[in-house]
Amino acid sequence: MAEHKFIAPGECRKDYKEAVCIDANQIYDSCCDKDCMENMPVYFTDSAQSIVDQAAAVRLRDADIINVSIDIEPVAFNRGYYSVDITYYFDVELDITLGHRCPANCVHGLCVYTKKVILYGSEGGVKVFSSNYSYDQNDVQNKMTQNIPKATVQVASPVSLGAKLEERCNCGTIPGFSVPSWITSRFSGDFSNVGSEKVVYVTLGVFSIIQIERNVSMLIHAYDFCMPEKRCVEGTNENPCDLFRRLRFPTEEFFPPKAGELRDASDIIPGCGCCK
Repeated sequence: MAEHKFIAPGECRKDYKEAVCIDANQIYDSCCDKDCMENMPVYFTDSAQSIVDQAAAVRLRDADIINVSIDIEPVAFNRGYYSVDITYYFDVELDITLGHRCPANCVHGLCVYTKKVILYGSEGGVKVFSSNYSYDQNDVQNKMTQNIPKATVQVASPVSLGAKLEERCNCGTIPGFSVPSWITSRFSGDFSNVGSEKVVYVTLGVFSIIQIERNVSMLIHAYDFCMPEKRCVEGTNENPCDLFRRLRFPTEEFFPPKAGELRDASDIIPGCGCCK
């Protein structure tokens, strides 16, 4: 394995070859958060809702993030600050029990959660023009854009915390929702809660990092070009058992970590949802 050399903070190296200008995304502001999304209504297709209406009990088996929709807008009277509106779309998997000693039915539903954060993204008053290279034809001119920063959201797999089943008459009406067709197309059937008798609410925990980036020209020290040292491995007709024998035994799968080996809870600053 090639030896990697790291520069310690404050250390200045003089062996660089030249100073070069690169185009890169610089992070102007960021935050990390943990959200407990409590009692989110689950939207079902007509076929799944018919099973839910007969349910005696419900259990949250798993949840997955389908996609995250991000919208960024300048904050009025706060120059350089931007409002980042985030919408999470979750695919939740539920075990629906219809009665005593009845096998559970697995159904999927959709949950939607929105939040807003304010981050600093600096200012830029220029208009950006660019083009894309097109083979054997004229280059395509991209649409002119304003110099607005880019917002990105990194999300860990959601933590399934719980689910509950309620009668429609006791919980009122689930508010309407507007979801892109490419989200609803993942589920077989039509989404409609009209005439439904029972409602499912779930609680999920989500860890996320939100950041604002700007494309900038940056002057850096260049030491050399990066040449890969790893050789490409071609596919072979090797005996699969010989390959299996070379695999490392997964000891950690049989012996879960102790409490002291897990991440220290003190790494999270209580009350603000931010990491140290």
